[in-house]
Amino acid sequence: MGEAARKHFTVDEFLAWQGDSDTRYELVHGEIVAMAPVLNAHSQIVTNATGEIRQRLKPPCRVLGEVGIRLPNREDTFYEADLAIVCSPWDPMVRGIRDPVVIIEVLSPSTTVKDSGVKLSDYRRIWSVKEVVLIHGHRKRVEVFRRTHEAWTVIDLEATDRVVLDSVGIDFPVEALYEGFEFPQGGEAESS
Repeated sequence: MGEAARKHFTVDEFLAWQGDSDTRYELVHGEIVAMAPVLNAHSQIVTNATGEIRQRLKPPCRVLGEVGIRLPNREDTFYEADLAIVCSPWDPMVRGIRDPVVIIEVLSPSTTVKDSGVKLSDYRRIWSVKEVVLIHGHRKRVEVFRRTHEAWTVIDLEATDRVVLDSVGIDFPVEALYEGFEFPQGGEAESS
């Protein structure tokens, strides 16, 4: 990653950059940042969420996985979200989207601080984003951040609740996100 360490990149330079193909990267304030490989639990939650959303979503909306998020008026940051829902025309041959309606991140021990802090703050500045969903990977908990009249509210959900995405008119059980998981009593995954 010698070339990446030598300067600050723009989004276009980052997208043209040829990094290690086995590593996922994001561009954060002009710096290329390697992303740690995800846990199997993370992958399963993303798969479960994709299935729940896809079967309920109506055209023209679609759910996209591992999608690049381009921030408005920022040419130094390009995030990779676990999932995003778009409802406007998009080009399948372009990297990244500028107008997601819903962004979904699965939190893991290594990403919780960044995803629920800086990224959440930046996502809320995107004019098209109506909801941001944070799915906890170590316990059955979901947070839905919803834009309402230029303010944001947060809805905390537990295993027996339903995730309601008003912006795209769908809902599904929180429990479905964790299908195939066995958490210890109390819903917390054991740390390793």
